[in-house]
Amino acid sequence: MSWMATERFEARTAPGGLALVQELVNTHGVTRFGADLLADLTTARHWLSGAAGQWAQAHGLEPPELSLPATDLDAVRELRTAVKGMLEIPPGERSTGPFDASGVVLPRAQAHLVADERGRVAILPAGTGASWLASAVWSEILLAQHDGSWSHLKLCRGPRCRTAFYDASRNGSAVWHNVRTCGNMANLRASRARRKGAGQGPGE
Repeated sequence: MSWMATERFEARTAPGGLALVQELVNTHGVTRFGADLLADLTTARHWLSGAAGQWAQAHGLEPPELSLPATDLDAVRELRTAVKGMLEIPPGERSTGPFDASGVVLPRAQAHLVADERGRVAILPAGTGASWLASAVWSEILLAQHDGSWSHLKLCRGPRCRTAFYDASRNGSAVWHNVRTCGNMANLRASRARRKGAGQGPGE
C-alpha cells in the first residue's frame, strides 16, 4: 500500500495524515507523470480505497470500509479544487492565528472527537465516500495548521506541474516538487534564454 498519486511524481511525502491532503491534490493529471485519477468513477474508487487505507495505516487504525457512488465524484473533484486553491497561496501569506468566526464561515465537513482511556483526544472522520474524504482532509488541515506543518505543504513552481510536495528544507526555500525533473527543466530553459540574449547585439 502506498500514496499512489504522490509517488508517481517522485515528490517528498508529507508526514502522517497530512499526506492524504497532498495525495488528493496529486490526483491531478500531468502529461509526463500520469493521468487524472479522478477522471472516471473506476479510477477514483481505486484511488480512494488505497488512500483511505494508507491514511488509516498512518494513524494505526483499521482501514475504513468506503463506497464512492457516482453522485459523489463531482464532490471529490470540488474538494480537490478547494484544497489546491489553499495551497496556491504562498506559505508566508497564508492566514495564521486563531479561527475568526466574525467573518464568513463555510461549513466543510463533520467529524467525531474521540478520547482513549488515558484521556488523549483524536479526530476521526465521519461519513463515507466523498463525505468521509472531506472529513479526513479538513481534519488533517486543521491539525497541520496548529502544528506548523501546513506551511511546508506547497505546490511545485512549474506552471504545467503544480504537484503538491512537502518542503523539508531547513529554511523552507524549496520551490520544485522534484529538482531532477521540474527544477532541471526550468534551469535549462533559463540557461537557453540567457545564451540567446547574450548572442544578440545592440539594436537587435
